[in-house]
Amino acid sequence: MARQSTPLLVTLLICASELVAQVAITARDITVQAPTSQPWTDSGLDLESGDVLEISATASSDQEAGAGMPACDPKGVTGTSTRTAGLPLPSAPAGALIARLHAHGAAPLLVGASREFHIAEPAHLMLGMNVSGTPLCQGELAVKVHIIPAGSSATSATESQKTRGEQLKSQLSTAAQVFMSGQFGMGKSDSGTFNATSSDSVSGGDASASASPLKVSDTPLDAQLRKSIDSLPRRVNDQFQNLGDMVNFVIVGSQKDVRAALDAATWHVADTNNQGAVLNAIMQTYDKKDYLAMPMSTLYLFGRKQDFGYEMAEPIAMAASRHHFRIWKAPFTWDGHEVWVGAGTHDIGFAKDKRNNSVTHKIDPAVDGERDNIGSSLRKANKAKTLSYYLPPDPVQDAKNATGDGYHSDGKLLVVFLQ
Repeated sequence: MARQSTPLLVTLLICASELVAQVAITARDITVQAPTSQPWTDSGLDLESGDVLEISATASSDQEAGAGMPACDPKGVTGTSTRTAGLPLPSAPAGALIARLHAHGAAPLLVGASREFHIAEPAHLMLGMNVSGTPLCQGELAVKVHIIPAGSSATSATESQKTRGEQLKSQLSTAAQVFMSGQFGMGKSDSGTFNATSSDSVSGGDASASASPLKVSDTPLDAQLRKSIDSLPRRVNDQFQNLGDMVNFVIVGSQKDVRAALDAATWHVADTNNQGAVLNAIMQTYDKKDYLAMPMSTLYLFGRKQDFGYEMAEPIAMAASRHHFRIWKAPFTWDGHEVWVGAGTHDIGFAKDKRNNSVTHKIDPAVDGERDNIGSSLRKANKAKTLSYYLPPDPVQDAKNATGDGYHSDGKLLVVFLQ
């Protein structure tokens, strides 16, 4: 459960609201460096319907081919030893420049040395190389992006600016409404909570009801892995040893592969403190980016705080509603692979913290929906080799988190084997 302080939320809302008047829709150029060290690079560009992108790329001028490894080329890497299995875009040359035009796991598109895109719906531009696992080339690509906003006349540009401004205002209004409801009791339900689903701008509700069933393997887990999972704590705890969220998924893979997979699935690493969050929010919003890393409180498993916290949400509405989870490296391995243990929940609004009467996030009580959402996001990003359910002894099926809110589950853990 993640708690937010009043000064932080107010600062974020004020900073974002000041930007509404600054949204200028003008043609512009940016340059993005796409390295081999990460699957996707965020361009920071939010795109609207009718926008046109002209993308061109070259190999960075200062790169040289390493021993046995060619220099990167936006058209791709040639050679008989080039690997093709597991590529994000199998139909394109390995190592070629690719793009993704949505922030939530859309299929990659080939760019190569140059390409023009006509944007049909709101999107977010991510850039990367068509590689899987170990880099195929040396260096990075310099990508130039020319953005032509929807409409060519001053009138249409003004209308586009107005549309974007109204969108931001709507998001801000929703986030502020949810925050004020939780903080001051305005518009609360009988249960003392405000559900973020009351606005179209913020996703919420029972995730399990809206998500399609997750396709999992029927093959039984290895006996040693089952034994290790059986030994796991069933729930995490806060600093006061209050039991909280249930452990509901396991990922098998190295730290490098786990982080690369989550990045490909567009999960964002959460900020670790409120002061840093305010600074990041100000810097990103003034750079015309959306702030997607609201702070996450510290919870404990294996006697230590989470190794990483990840979250996913709509821009600005992050203050009110988000998908999020924490993961810990397990004290055991399986078949030579690291194992990561996670607890995921879906924030849908604000409620009173029953421990101290302050404000905290309210979670969707059907926590299996978030468990399956995590697995689905990794599968859509082509990072999950196999997904399996496992029901351990003494499963958690009805419980309360550390702040006193109830949740329910079928008790199964989702076991994800990465590619």
